Amino acid sequence: MILFASSTEDKFSHWKQGLSDISSLYYLTNLDILRNELIRRTPPILLLDYDLLDINSSQIIENLLTLSPRTRIILFSSGISDENEWKLLKAGIRGFCLNTLSSDQIRRAVEAVWRGELWIRRQLAQRMQNELVMAMQEKRHIERAVNNLLENLTKREYEIAILVGRGESNKQIARRLDITERTVKAHLTEIFRKLAISDRIKLALLVKDTATTTNQVFDDNESDYPTISA
Repeated sequence: MILFASSTEDKFSHWKQGLSDISSLYYLTNLDILRNELIRRTPPILLLDYDLLDINSSQIIENLLTLSPRTRIILFSSGISDENEWKLLKAGIRGFCLNTLSSDQIRRAVEAVWRGELWIRRQLAQRMQNELVMAMQEKRHIERAVNNLLENLTKREYEIAILVGRGESNKQIARRLDITERTVKAHLTEIFRKLAISDRIKLALLVKDTATTTNQVFDDNESDYPTISA
């Protein structure tokens, strides 16, 4: 099933030409009806006219996808700025098409998005790749910084930090490590000092990646405790 949402019947007719063999096509003319139909039908594909959106277009897209997270939206417009198109892509759009796109290309776009692919301009694809590279570089930088901080902890401090990252209370940590709650608090005070943080929430955020990938607390005093890989 495919939903069409447009302010004009001309666009609906044009879209339909490329998808004439699909029986379940529904045409909507305003956002309020669209919101209701998304909840009721949860369609896999939505062809959406950009003219239905307002200045808060990216927020509208996010709201629509909140109503129907599995719906893949293909946006049609007469042309928008690269920056606006990029914001809409990050909001969850899966495809962008000009209103002048031929019926055959519309079908190809729908088939590609239906398969889970993106239908976007090469320029945006390159921008996406560049941002992904930058994000990975930043992630590695953060991991190295966290790694360097954690190396300042003793093995016992590291164990307690990991357990805090898993959401365990002081009482649970004390029971697990066979120490007193007072000792746990003393270790936490030293951990906060070494890592230059003020509370366990910040500690949990700092070690959360390690806490979710490390499945054991190391009881062997001779073993090396792990660090976050860079």
